[in-house]
Amino acid sequence: MNVKCDKIEKNTVKLEITVEASKFNEALKKAYVKNVKKFNIPGFRKGKAPMNIVKKMYGEGVFYEDAVNICCDETYPQALADNNIVPVDYPQLDIVEIGENKDLIYTATVTIMPEVELGEYKNIEVKKIEYPVTDEDVLNQLKASQEKNARIETKAEGTVEKGNIAVIDFKGYVDEKAFEGGEGKDYSLEIGSGSFIDTFEDQLIGVAKGETKEVNVTFPENYGREDLNGKAAKFEVTVNEIKVKELPKLDDEFAKDTSEFDTLEELKADIKAKMQEANEAKEKRELEESVINAVCDNAKIDIPDVMVEKEIDNMLKDLEMRLKYQGIDLPSYYKYTNTTEAGMRDYMKESAEKKIKTDLVIAEIAKKEEITAEEAEVKAKAEELAKQYGEKDIEKTVDLLLKVQGEYIKNDVVNEKVIKLLVDNSKIVA
Repeated sequence: MNVKCDKIEKNTVKLEITVEASKFNEALKKAYVKNVKKFNIPGFRKGKAPMNIVKKMYGEGVFYEDAVNICCDETYPQALADNNIVPVDYPQLDIVEIGENKDLIYTATVTIMPEVELGEYKNIEVKKIEYPVTDEDVLNQLKASQEKNARIETKAEGTVEKGNIAVIDFKGYVDEKAFEGGEGKDYSLEIGSGSFIDTFEDQLIGVAKGETKEVNVTFPENYGREDLNGKAAKFEVTVNEIKVKELPKLDDEFAKDTSEFDTLEELKADIKAKMQEANEAKEKRELEESVINAVCDNAKIDIPDVMVEKEIDNMLKDLEMRLKYQGIDLPSYYKYTNTTEAGMRDYMKESAEKKIKTDLVIAEIAKKEEITAEEAEVKAKAEELAKQYGEKDIEKTVDLLLKVQGEYIKNDVVNEKVIKLLVDNSKIVA
């Protein structure tokens, strides 16, 4: 095999590959063996006609396509390896010369992995990120627990007030016509929750049980339904029942009833500790992201369109899988969100480009800094994942993970080590 390699564009190469005549002749024989049973030639049992008879009846090129495929499968990967080429798409193959007892010459034009021109990636200056936990944060968490443990009682007298739960029947009209999805029966609406559009909830304040009220609102311009966007609407609302929340007192008894602690102060301390732990993880995550973004901004990469389109394909598959667990398919999702596949692809493009650039930059830094993943590190990462999955047989799960996702886990370990290097060598300023 002889290979000529020419770079015809920044991220495109053209390989001219010459396969010796003897190798092509061998491929023709393999193609004959593969296809001979398909031919029914008079004077011969089906599948027993000699190769020269088949060629005479069907033409010399009858086995060319399969023979070329055989040769390409053997020579194209080797040509890539010999020239240190990493393709990002399938090649365009063109035959230059072909014939029995002749060298097979073909070209393979392929988009390749782009070159990464790293900028400064050490001593990157980033702002310090802090999320301190305040007493107000702890109190808000307690109030959320208080709401969760509230008792709901029927209000015997009076009218709807802010904070009450109004059990309502309603029917909506636009241009004096009832619209789809604008009707409900015995709907529990917390007044002041902001669940309904515009001033719907406020207009129910002061309404008594059994009373019907006309509520006038305007749908937002971006409501998501063409027939309702920006439209004025009228609702006929009947209050069937009024309920009130009775919140438990925030004291030691509350702590005993809702947690493993005996006092409110112990509960507060635990809430604060957990919030600090979560905030520290958030600080670490956002600091890493800031450093990575700055390093990527300093790098130059001409990303081929085909890589972006493939990444968008992956993002759409991931979205489809997540929606499937919610019982929604992509066409329905496009309908609900008033978009199309083309619109979604356009929306995802920037994120796809950012992910590709980040992955390429991290990989290039790993190469330059000679960062690798040791076998023990990969196994430890697999064990960590197995524990996160909650598997009982950790050892068996680890073996399966290493077998099925070994390269992914190895890459993950390398990425983590690169990110640590970048953060450790950055300048954090107030």
